[in-house]
Amino acid sequence: MKIAIQGIEGSFHDEAVQQLFPSQVVELVKCDSFDAVTRSVQYAKADFGVLAIENTIAGSILPNYNLVESGDFEIFDEVFLNIQMFLMSLESESIIDIFEVHSHPVALLQCKDYLRKFPPQFKVIEGKDTASEAKRIKENNLTGVAAIAGKQVAERYGLKILDSNIQDIKENQTRFVLIGKRGASLSKKTPNKATIKFVLGSEVGTLSKALQILAENDINLTKIQSLPVLGTPWKYAFFIDLTFKQEGDFQKAIERLNGYVKDFKILGTYTQNRENVPSELTNVLKDGR
Repeated sequence: MKIAIQGIEGSFHDEAVQQLFPSQVVELVKCDSFDAVTRSVQYAKADFGVLAIENTIAGSILPNYNLVESGDFEIFDEVFLNIQMFLMSLESESIIDIFEVHSHPVALLQCKDYLRKFPPQFKVIEGKDTASEAKRIKENNLTGVAAIAGKQVAERYGLKILDSNIQDIKENQTRFVLIGKRGASLSKKTPNKATIKFVLGSEVGTLSKALQILAENDINLTKIQSLPVLGTPWKYAFFIDLTFKQEGDFQKAIERLNGYVKDFKILGTYTQNRENVPSELTNVLKDGR
C-alpha cells in the first residue's frame, strides 16, 4: 500500500501513518506540500494520503479542508498524536551557538512563545517539513543552525537535542485524517463519526435550525468550522464533525439536513479515534434550553 504524506521519514505525518497502519507494510510517497499529497492520491501515485487537519495550539489547518472537499476525497480514518517539539542541532553545537532555527510553519507557530525568548537578531525560517529541515542540517553539516522537530527525528538523523518539550502548551495534539478516492477499498470498522459540509441560506436562524436537526436525532456535534465559499464573497461553508451511537440516527439526520441546507456533502464516515467531550452546544439544543 502506498501512502502519500507531507514530509519524509521521521516526520509527524510518518508517525501518523505508523499509528494508522501498525501491522501493514506501507510505502511512503513523500511530498513537499499538502497539495502534492492530494494530487498523488488523485493521479493514483498513492492509494491514500494522510493530512494534518487541526492542532490544539495552531487550530484548524484551513487550506486542508478545501483540499479534501474540492478534490472530492473521502475521509476514511483519523488519528490523534501527542506532539512534543524538540530543538536539535549537530552534536558539536550548544544552544548559545545557535543563530537561526528552521521548521515547518505550523511547528514554529506551536513554539512561538519559546522562540520569543531569543534575541531579535535570531532568525526563524520556515521550511517545508520538520524532518526535512533536521536532515538538511545533518547532511550539510550546518553549524549555528537548529531545527524544531519530534524526538524521533533527532534519533533517526543523529542530531543532538538542545532543548525538550518547547511547544507553548504541553498538552499538544494534532489530528490527522486518512483520505482517498471515494469508494476506495479499505476495511473499516463500524463508523460512529462523520465529517459533513454544507452551505446555508441567508435567512435568520438557519445555522441554529441545522444544529437542531442534529440534536433531535441524537447526533453529537464535536467541531464546527466555517470557511469562505471560493468565488462568492461573504458566503461561508460549514464543515462539521459529529458522532453518533447508531448509524440509522445519522442517516435520518442527513436526510433532513439535505432537504434544508445547500451543497450538502458527506466527506466521510469513520471510527472515532479518541474520547471526545460531549458538545455542550448540542446538549443544550437537544434539551431545548
